Amino acid sequence: MSKPVFSARGVTRTYQTGTGGLTVLKGVDLDVMPGEVVGLIGPSGSGKSSLLHAAGLLEHPTSGAIQIDGVDVGGLGERARTHIRLNSIGFVYQFHHLLPEFDARDNVALPLRIAGVKQADARARAEEVLTQLGLGERLTHQPGQLSGGEQQRVAVARALANRPRLLLADEPTGNLDPATSQTVFEALHALVKETGVAALIATHNMELAGHMDRVFALKDGHLEERPAESHEY
Repeated sequence: MSKPVFSARGVTRTYQTGTGGLTVLKGVDLDVMPGEVVGLIGPSGSGKSSLLHAAGLLEHPTSGAIQIDGVDVGGLGERARTHIRLNSIGFVYQFHHLLPEFDARDNVALPLRIAGVKQADARARAEEVLTQLGLGERLTHQPGQLSGGEQQRVAVARALANRPRLLLADEPTGNLDPATSQTVFEALHALVKETGVAALIATHNMELAGHMDRVFALKDGHLEERPAESHEY
């Protein structure tokens, strides 16, 4: 039986404010398995981004344990955490954050180059992922020459270029119209299933949430699993 790629146990997160502590996560437990798409829903301020930041090693939880691919990351130094972020985790955000002076291929190749991959190999991998996402004819187009949906697919390709074990997405279709949103999510969903990456996706889009394997709502700092209306692509 496969083991979770991402595992959280008793995770809490408290922020200090002018009026005292604000706790947004209160003992969160969650496992995400290889090839699984898990949805995270809840209103703004409910803690979705806090959980994603903890999962992505961008923030330390106040308490609790997080494992990435069986490694307890709680006691790791910043160098080791950075290594895991670069090699085992992919991030997709609501806004694509592409570099306007780079074409699609080099935007996707950039994190590979940062990780030390040779330019020719990084570009070859970028071309492979972009083609899988239906952008094989747009490799040398700059972001300004791409539609919003195409730009976001480039962002998805960039997140998957380093063959991560865990994909974290924060409102990845929140800036798109409904039809384009579905197209981008279908492409992401297909690659998750094909590659076996574990995906944790925060979204307000309940239509898309219905296509995920499991859906959890953050309410008063706790995770509550919601029945997903399963619709296979």
